[in-house]
Amino acid sequence: MVDEPARPSAPESRWVVRLPDERATARLARELAPLMRPGDLLTLSGDLGAGKTTFARALVRELTGEPALEVPSPTFTLMQAYAAPRFAIVHADLYRIASADELAELGWEEAAEDSLVLVEWPERVPFLLAAERLDVALRLDPGAGDAARVAVLTGVGAWAGRIERARATHELLAHSGWAQARREHLQGDASTRAYERLSLGDQTAILMIAPRRPDGPPVRMGRPYSAIARLAESVHPFVALADGLRARGFSAPAILASDLDAGLLLLEDLGSEPVVDENGPMPARYAEASAVLATLHGMDLPDTLPVEGDADHVIPPYDIEAYLIEAELVLDWYVPHILGSEVSGSVRSSFVNLWRAALEPIVATPATWTLRDFHSPNLIWLPEREGVQQVGLLDFQDAVMGHPAYDCVSLMQDARVDVPEELEIKLLGHYARLRKAADPSFDMGDFAHAYAVLGAQRATKILGIFARLDRRDGKPQYLKHLPRIERYIRRDLSHPVLSDLRSWYETNLPTLFANGDSAPLV
Repeated sequence: MVDEPARPSAPESRWVVRLPDERATARLARELAPLMRPGDLLTLSGDLGAGKTTFARALVRELTGEPALEVPSPTFTLMQAYAAPRFAIVHADLYRIASADELAELGWEEAAEDSLVLVEWPERVPFLLAAERLDVALRLDPGAGDAARVAVLTGVGAWAGRIERARATHELLAHSGWAQARREHLQGDASTRAYERLSLGDQTAILMIAPRRPDGPPVRMGRPYSAIARLAESVHPFVALADGLRARGFSAPAILASDLDAGLLLLEDLGSEPVVDENGPMPARYAEASAVLATLHGMDLPDTLPVEGDADHVIPPYDIEAYLIEAELVLDWYVPHILGSEVSGSVRSSFVNLWRAALEPIVATPATWTLRDFHSPNLIWLPEREGVQQVGLLDFQDAVMGHPAYDCVSLMQDARVDVPEELEIKLLGHYARLRKAADPSFDMGDFAHAYAVLGAQRATKILGIFARLDRRDGKPQYLKHLPRIERYIRRDLSHPVLSDLRSWYETNLPTLFANGDSAPLV
């Protein structure tokens, strides 16, 4: 057998879990399943009968979504492959392998590429022990009973942080009474956050997993994009805004338990009933959503909110630099996607100067809470509640102090579904009437001006974001929304106040106007 290699120098994290019986071993596997990604290596160590196959079987069944799937030990076949929704799984038993050459003869590299690989007896091929991996070492625990086991989980390299998060999640659920809950991975959004629905008897809750966002590279004046664009770097803003919204009568989820440092929140489950159906926006539900905004914007709102057990959260201003760096995403990502080339320095400078002139009057007006992602994926219909509380609110951690028209644009020019112009006009009228009734000084002309400017800015930003999701993040499904966003931006740029900017777009992005145009909405 090949000599043992030197211990890896990659960071490590260790977590010891006591397992009273076989069910606990299977539950641990299910608990770790959401952490698995394509290309991961999981090594299983321990003597015969320690529970390696029990653990692997439970993990494969959880990832494939087939609780009754036959998952035999690969002792004789050496490798067994499974198809799961998110990636393929390879389960290998290397007890009878004596060298890396023998492993290669099995077709190891082809089978393992972009798959989750579970390896029993990894010490038979020591090079695996030098790789980034999760090692699950199982041993008997006779002092705790014949069926008891101890699992020592060691995360190496990138797995070190994931194991720390898994331990924090385990402790949070144990302390809050949800340790025995069934955990179901939910489809995430365009961010790096992850969500799970927990079920315990007839109760449900949502686990939000949002570790602190690391700073990206400096892009301007030594600051990363996230800082300039005023994006939340932790869960603290979500907690502050959730509590603040509920205190003012809105249906944000209650925080049931939290580990703020680990970025873990256990949230009230608002359900999954949408505000759209197969035909698009449901007018009555969108009308109530616009009433939520009118009610919120009519309030005197602070720019500082408490976070229980931590320092206050100061809601940052949606300043001109944030608006501008968002708009520039269209130059960095959408232009190369459409034209296959980058813009010159002078073209970029002209773009920024025109946008700065258009945005300066917006930034100078009194600000309110801008939730920033107030659109259909983040709105839940709650039919058992009344009035504005029928609209459940999600995804507001990036809230800023900005112009009220921005969230109206988010809703009424929804990036994910077509909002017919007739409905958009009705929603704007409904919002304006509610604002005017509460405050006779509300000026619809000024609001229409801001709505057009911020509509064009938001559409410009989203063109860049959706192109970036495709080119950088490998998420091409967002490209199907580009024609809708392009229609919105043509309509917004038709407002007379944006004539100079429209000329820039016509000159430098003529493809935007190749499929027709729209008259200004308001």
